[in-house]
Amino acid sequence: MNLAARLTSILFASLGSVVAACGAPEDARVTIRFWGMGREGEVVAELVKGFERENPGIRVRVQQIPWSAAHEKLLTAYVGEVTPDVAQLGNTWVPEFSALGALAPLDSLVGRSTTIDPADFFEGIWKTNLVGDTLFGIPWYVDTRLIFFRTDILSRAGYETPPSSWAEWRTAMERIRAEAAPGQYPLFLPTNEWPQPVILALQAGSRLLSDGGRYGAFSEPEFRRAFEFYTGLFEDSLAPPVSSNQIANIFQEFAAGNFAMIITGPWYIGEFRRRLPAALQDKWATAPMPGPTGAESGVSMAGGSSLVVFRGGDHPEAAWKLVEYLSRPAQQREFWRLTGDLPARLETWEEPALKGDPITYAFWEQLQRVEPLPAVPEIELIVTKVFEAGERAVQGGAPVDRVLADLDASVDRILEKRRWMLDQAAVAARMHD
Repeated sequence: MNLAARLTSILFASLGSVVAACGAPEDARVTIRFWGMGREGEVVAELVKGFERENPGIRVRVQQIPWSAAHEKLLTAYVGEVTPDVAQLGNTWVPEFSALGALAPLDSLVGRSTTIDPADFFEGIWKTNLVGDTLFGIPWYVDTRLIFFRTDILSRAGYETPPSSWAEWRTAMERIRAEAAPGQYPLFLPTNEWPQPVILALQAGSRLLSDGGRYGAFSEPEFRRAFEFYTGLFEDSLAPPVSSNQIANIFQEFAAGNFAMIITGPWYIGEFRRRLPAALQDKWATAPMPGPTGAESGVSMAGGSSLVVFRGGDHPEAAWKLVEYLSRPAQQREFWRLTGDLPARLETWEEPALKGDPITYAFWEQLQRVEPLPAVPEIELIVTKVFEAGERAVQGGAPVDRVLADLDASVDRILEKRRWMLDQAAVAARMHD
């Protein structure tokens, strides 16, 4: 072999060694899959870059899924045994996927963690991830619902601070209604949304379901009290009997004073700041929900999304590392800055832009008093039946007694399979003993 040929041979051999050396770490890396929903799925792709730098042996493949397709896609992935390692899961979905056996329990991992402690999170939000005594998710971001209101309209009614009891709240609405023009109402309460009547029920002490989630509890006095308060707002023209689909632009209606109050979540903060006229930016505020007695502000619903680890993943240790990383205060702050989603960790709320903003800080106050919905897989279908019952009473004029009896019967049918499964489990436990 001549000199030129020998040099060429050595050069290519050297290049091959370099390529192999560079490729080895890449090939050896563990790959975990993360499924994120909606806007959060876009943002998490930015956050995981820091995780990969910190953990060079782990690669994170992020897949964004639209919320509208997320539930079906997750179920399909479970049936096909192709679930992700880690995913964002709406809190109301946790009981369903844990019942399927799709989620890994996290109690022992949290017990050993130096990053995650239950005391670092809102208590009511943490509870949404508990099914029985087992933990299946770590809160990632939180939401709840409270009152957005026109401060100028409430002030004209004689209230410089928001009402704290149902009676005071109703009186304020009656005063606003007395001065309102035709077509104007104190409160917008869409008849096709379930959170509002369910929140009132939680405030009244309703358990929604009885006997360990086997039957509906809608004819009980607590739920009836809340339901009558809710329907009474429509009967007395304090809220219009319309659905959200019948309102073309809620922001225009709010700006025009056609509604003085609405009950909604934190995603409306940015929308109000973008869509309301500049002249109204100092004429709206937020406040925690009034309670039935006024002794303290009422509770609201615990919502948001959590991070879960699927049982079918190939790399559970790497998956848990990612959950811990995304749960750090620094990552929570960055996630909030990128999305506007309210952070789940308490210390993150020391951020001046959160703590110093009265509009946002009302959510901090409300999040101290939130209650999870019953942890049954059928809960989303059940709460949909609640607003359907409300529509029957409000728009159809059906008597409350009949509506609530029918609601119990409908929910009992939904829970029939659950009762059978619980009974079979009880029989098996007795035989084992």
